[in-house]
Amino acid sequence: MRAAARRWDGLLFVAPFLLLYCTILIYPLLKGIWLSLHRVDLFGQGTLVGFDNYARLIGDPTFGQSLINTFLVTLMVVPVLTVLALALALALNRATRDAAIFRGIFFSSSVLSVTIVTLIFRFILAPDAGLLGEIWQGLGWEPLPFLSHPDLTLPALAITTIWWSLGLPMMLFLAGLQQIPEDMYEAAALDNAGKWTTFWRVTLPSIRRTLILVVMLQTAAQLQMFGQAQLLTAGGPSGASRTTVLFLFEVAFGRWELGYASAAAEILFLIILGVTLTQYWLTGRDRESGR
Repeated sequence: MRAAARRWDGLLFVAPFLLLYCTILIYPLLKGIWLSLHRVDLFGQGTLVGFDNYARLIGDPTFGQSLINTFLVTLMVVPVLTVLALALALALNRATRDAAIFRGIFFSSSVLSVTIVTLIFRFILAPDAGLLGEIWQGLGWEPLPFLSHPDLTLPALAITTIWWSLGLPMMLFLAGLQQIPEDMYEAAALDNAGKWTTFWRVTLPSIRRTLILVVMLQTAAQLQMFGQAQLLTAGGPSGASRTTVLFLFEVAFGRWELGYASAAAEILFLIILGVTLTQYWLTGRDRESGR
C-alpha cells in the first residue's frame, strides 16, 4: 500500500508538468498531423484527403525553392555564427571590468525583438539612404541592393541573423570555457605548448559538448527562420528569400489552406529532426572513435 501511495504521490507531483507538456507540445503535434491529412480552411471542418497534400508539396516548385533557400541561409549562418561566438568568448573570458562590459554589449542584441532588428538593418542595408550605401558612395562605389537583388537577399538575411543571434552562443561558450580546470592550462604551459596547441589540444576538446549544443541549437533555429525573411525582404524578389516557415505562413493565412500548410510543417519538422539526429549521431561516432 505504501509503495502504491508513493507512486500516486509521484504521479500527482509531475501531473501539472505532464498536462502542460501535452497541451503545448503533444496536442498541437497530433493536431498538425490530423490537419495535414485534410483539405481544410480557417472556418471549415475539412475533408479527408489522405496524403494528397504531401503529393502536392512534392510537385510544388515554390515549396522546393523555399526549402533550398532555408538550407542555404542555414549554411551561411551556422558556421560563421559558431566561429564568431567562440572567438568572442575566448577574447572575453577574462575577469576584468572591460570584458564584462563588452560581454553585455555583445549580448544586448539578443534581447531585441525581430522587428527592431530588421528595422535597424533596413537603415543599414538600404542602397539609397542606408548607412552602408552612404559609406560606399563616399568611397566612390556603387551601393549594392542587398534587399532587392536575388543573389544578395539571402546574404542580407544571414548578416542580420548573425548580428542578432551572436549573444546566446557566446554566453554558452563562455560558460563552457569557465568550466575548464586551470590545472590543464598549467600542465600545457609546463610542456611549453603554444597558444594554438593549447587551443586545439586543451580548450576545444574541453568545450566539445558546448560546441555540439551550439551547432544543433542554431541549426534548428535557422531552419525555422521567419521574422527576418518576412519583415526585411517579404520573401522577395520573386521568392528568392522566401524561407519554408514564411511559405507556411503565406499558405495558411494568405491562401487559407491549413491542411496544405500543415503538411509542409510536418515535412519541415521531419527535416529538422533528421538533421539534428544526424549531427548527434556523427558527433557520437567521433567520440567513440576517440577523435
